[in-house]
Amino acid sequence: MRPLFLALALAHMGLLWWLSDQPQTGLGLPHPWDKGAHFLAYALLGLLLRLGLGRFSWAFLGAAFYGVVDEYHQSFVPGREAFGLDLVADALGAFFGAKGAGRWEAPRISRP
Repeated sequence: MRPLFLALALAHMGLLWWLSDQPQTGLGLPHPWDKGAHFLAYALLGLLLRLGLGRFSWAFLGAAFYGVVDEYHQSFVPGREAFGLDLVADALGAFFGAKGAGRWEAPRISRP
């Protein structure tokens, strides 16, 4: 476990929460570009969680679950709504971010 990356992941989660707590002003990204923003945001979260936790499964599930929680939270914000395709983009980003972070880890040595 690496505390620095976990702290960065928590900070990123706080930023995502704050951004989704802002009422819609009509200045958001147009469709389909908003899905790309979701993908990139959750890819970064998946990457930070993977580097912090060291395990793909925990990083992917944690980032994807946070996407569900954040979309649910966003459904209560005036002018915002929860969207199923946003969840798909969040989960795909979490998957690729967590998977890609594994490229920087040292390979595990198996014992005979």
